[in-house]
Amino acid sequence: MTVTSSLSTGKAQDFGAGALIACDSLVRVFRAGGVEVQALQGLDLLVEDGDVLAIVGASGSGKSTLLGILSGLDTPTAGRARVVGHDLSAMRGAERVHYRRSTVGFIRQQSSRNLLPNLTAAENVALPLALAGRGRRERASRSAELLGAMGLSDRADRRPAQLSGGEQQRVSIAVALAGAPRVLLADEPTGQLDAKTGDEVFAALRAVNETFGCTVVVVTHDAAVASQVRRTVAIRDGRISSETLRRAGLDTNGDAMLSEEEFAVLDRVGRLQLPNDYRNALHLKDRVRLTLESDHVGVWPQHPASASPVEEAQE
Repeated sequence: MTVTSSLSTGKAQDFGAGALIACDSLVRVFRAGGVEVQALQGLDLLVEDGDVLAIVGASGSGKSTLLGILSGLDTPTAGRARVVGHDLSAMRGAERVHYRRSTVGFIRQQSSRNLLPNLTAAENVALPLALAGRGRRERASRSAELLGAMGLSDRADRRPAQLSGGEQQRVSIAVALAGAPRVLLADEPTGQLDAKTGDEVFAALRAVNETFGCTVVVVTHDAAVASQVRRTVAIRDGRISSETLRRAGLDTNGDAMLSEEEFAVLDRVGRLQLPNDYRNALHLKDRVRLTLESDHVGVWPQHPASASPVEEAQE
């Protein structure tokens, strides 16, 4: 399959040329009834091969729009997005079909949208392979392998209605993996499950990453789910606002521990979103004063000109 864009050439000047997923100043505008809504506003994002990434944000922040573009179900209004060498803005026809069948797998929140109710679990997993023209023996072997990896070998002959919600989502993961994708995208995969079942589904997603080497990108509103990955990206108003990185280490007693640190994200044109609790605590609005220090930048609320930054900080 020939990739359609120079994004795949890996030129040094390309933003994120070495990343598996690269979103460069991504914009998505929706128009309805004469109203224009900017779901994504110049979003930049890089995801490395083998990552497990959680994307969080309030309803309407743009996280599901981003996932729709990465899955090939939607196209950006402006900017560029590349996944495994495919330029998602330039893909047409056969390449888009091939991309959605073999480069990415997609899991929706409602398992009823992932599975056909009249097919068994094994038949659901085998269906994408049948559409790709694979032989019966290969379909059966791949289906058994994936259901086994999901701990569902004994559910292969069950239809979705005979499975629990968590089992349905694990079958959905197996279906998404049928074409051996490099990237697995999941939109709120635990949103309709209780906490225990949700943990089981997310454990299955981590197993996919470890066993099959598949890069996993999960959109979620669940803080408990987001805390289980090494990197969590927060979207606000259509742009990346912060990243939380988690690292394994040892505490003072030599016991294993996981440290967590949140960073604000400075985008490539110098925009920075301050957390709302910081803005509210210091009454930051409209204009703010900046001071350049030797190792940091100070941000101060606008007060009467006679007040010094130190005096302002004490107010």
